Amino acid sequence: MQKLLLLLIFFLLIISCKEVQKPSSSSTETEKAIQITYAKGFEIQSFNEYKVITLKNVWPGSEREFKYALIEKGATLPSSETFDAIIEIPVKKIVVTSTTHIPSLEMLGVEESLVGFPNLDYISSIKTRKRIAEDAIVELGRNEDINTEVLINLSPDLVVGFAVDGVNKTLSIIKKTGIPIVYNGDWTETSPLGKAEWIKFFGVFFKKEKEADSIFSEIMTQYLIAKEKALKAKNRPTVLSGAMYKDVWHLPQGNSWAAQFIADANGEYLWKESEGTGSLSLNLENVLEKGVNADYWIGPGYFSSLQQLKDTHNVYIQFDAFKNENVYNFTNKKGETGGLLYFELAPNRPDIVLKDIIKILHPELLPEHELFFFDKLQ
Repeated sequence: MQKLLLLLIFFLLIISCKEVQKPSSSSTETEKAIQITYAKGFEIQSFNEYKVITLKNVWPGSEREFKYALIEKGATLPSSETFDAIIEIPVKKIVVTSTTHIPSLEMLGVEESLVGFPNLDYISSIKTRKRIAEDAIVELGRNEDINTEVLINLSPDLVVGFAVDGVNKTLSIIKKTGIPIVYNGDWTETSPLGKAEWIKFFGVFFKKEKEADSIFSEIMTQYLIAKEKALKAKNRPTVLSGAMYKDVWHLPQGNSWAAQFIADANGEYLWKESEGTGSLSLNLENVLEKGVNADYWIGPGYFSSLQQLKDTHNVYIQFDAFKNENVYNFTNKKGETGGLLYFELAPNRPDIVLKDIIKILHPELLPEHELFFFDKLQ
């Protein structure tokens, strides 16, 4: 019996020693991907002491990937990695270069971190315009010609820019000063919810991943509920879009952001079969033949009234949508300095855009909803 007891104690000691020798979880590098559901342009990996944002398709047709490391003060990075920028988080002072970035900062509650912006007149947000009036945000000139001297004096922790074709000399100059530059490709997304999910991109710079995920989840839920309601419509109205510029009619292609909204609102976009995510350029005869009897005309360029359409080109009055005054646009909702609210906020709030279009096409389905971005042209 005593011999058996000694063997049992010896066995327990061996197991105990093995457990002590196991490496702790904190000493090994673990990776966890932050869930991105709809956006195609970025990924986020979270490691023990840092995070990595990988950007793809930063501009249309781009095959280059950009990698950015986000570290907390005192953290270390693996020497084997090469990053396009290293940013210490949480960011305290930021410069952004597109009005579509403003709503993300405001929804995350970090709008006071914004210290500079190119062409302040484009900003529509009442909250941010108040900070502009208080001289809390500095004018940086034009986007393609940012005043680098003023920007450098601001000493931001981060500049968020965008590149149309991969060439941005101004951002290259800023980068040489040591200020981290990060591209944002939200504008290349074609899915309405894909654009909105870029709030997670901003969330990680401010250590507000949970808040960003919660905000997006609510927007996604509201969008999908509205889309489901649209399916209950008894009819599917036909929709025309775009307008002429120098005798060429420009309208959204079938896989575009705008076309997706019409489809999700249970509308029949007349050019839904066209391939591509950008803009179609058609002659007037083609559009007149196909769209003259369209039930609705949504987004007729920059026109803000029926009279303006008529005065510009007499052919517009031939369309049934014009005759029946079923023409809607977003051009009349502006900030105090003329910035269009739609361009600033719509990519971040596709749920509201979708409800607007459902209200236009199927008003009986959303009796309580009031048009937010769009107006019926008078």
